[in-house]
Amino acid sequence: MLGGMGTAGLVPAWTPFSDGEQIVYRGLAQKIFFESKKGVPHEPDDKLNWVSINPEYLKRVYDDMVTEAGVKILFFSQLAGVEMKDAQNVDAVLVSNKAGLIAYQAKVYVDCTGDGDLSVWAGAKFTKGDVNGELMPATHCFVLSNVDSYNYKYGVNLHADNKNSPMWEVVRSGKFPLIKDAHMCQNFIGPDTIGFNAGHLWNVDNTNPDSISDAMLVGRKLVNQIHQALREYDSSAFAQSFLAASGFVMGIRETRIIEGNYKLSMQDWIERKTFDDEIGRNFYFIDIHHAQRELEKINQAGFFNTLSHSYGKGESHGIPYRCLVPKGLNNVLMAGRCISTDRIVQGSTRIMAACLVTGEAAGMAAAMTSKKTDKNTNSLDVQQLRNRLKEMGQYLK
Repeated sequence: MLGGMGTAGLVPAWTPFSDGEQIVYRGLAQKIFFESKKGVPHEPDDKLNWVSINPEYLKRVYDDMVTEAGVKILFFSQLAGVEMKDAQNVDAVLVSNKAGLIAYQAKVYVDCTGDGDLSVWAGAKFTKGDVNGELMPATHCFVLSNVDSYNYKYGVNLHADNKNSPMWEVVRSGKFPLIKDAHMCQNFIGPDTIGFNAGHLWNVDNTNPDSISDAMLVGRKLVNQIHQALREYDSSAFAQSFLAASGFVMGIRETRIIEGNYKLSMQDWIERKTFDDEIGRNFYFIDIHHAQRELEKINQAGFFNTLSHSYGKGESHGIPYRCLVPKGLNNVLMAGRCISTDRIVQGSTRIMAACLVTGEAAGMAAAMTSKKTDKNTNSLDVQQLRNRLKEMGQYLK
């Protein structure tokens, strides 16, 4: 399926689209957002922040938008290798599926693998994790149905920011050993149906097949333990609930960050910086999920994130085009959570809305570059790109 976290990952809600004054993620992102809202008719028409996602509906939104644009989709296929023409130019990508290994050639390639696979295999430099090499924890999202909606809506607030959340009691009880903290985000995604972004799995590296395979096995056990804990500790809402689905892929927050022609820094984020070559804006807060070594003090204090900085009303920062261009490569662009940023800023730019913005810009830039004589993404007329993005409704300064 298309869509990643909002479909296969079962992330239950969009992060805020409005900065309190206006929609920030526009263009293709805004179009997808409003189309997806049709799948959650219980959400108010004017709601722009933390809007629930109906994953089955969103799958069809993506399918229709892509096929109507004339694109041929190839499911059940995975990037398996990169062949280089020279040190700066990709000649072909190798794709693995039931037909075997197939080589595809293009004038320009866009890396939307999340982990930066194409860029790294083409020779791009990258960073991964904190100074200790530790990655932000993953989350295995899931869906519960047959929930008592009245008692859920008007009962206790399960979020970890609420020190009276029963999830803190669950953690302290030790009865469910895989539940290490009280991380608990949820949304109504349908009648008596709640989507959960809850729990953490540490030491998960999505670039390591053994690691991610083990994580899926443990993740399903963790999901079951959270469900059983909710049935016991919030029985008025969840006693009769049914585990309807767990994520088909793991919710990965961090792996590789590719070194681009510009690295978006924390200082840029703090200054709400605007760039001459920006291709979109972002206002999501800095959202760094805690390392395992910090668990004890977190559980004692009763808070959830080790670091969280937020913007005020109407504030945002630009995302430069240069962050989408891997340093040293001529015919590759990237989009999504692997774009060139400081690790701490990646805690803000990794969200789905920002990924849609960088994806639209990278796709448009690839199309423009493919028509150039030199086919070089480094020499693209960025003002022409920005003008085209504005024509499509993107918010730029």
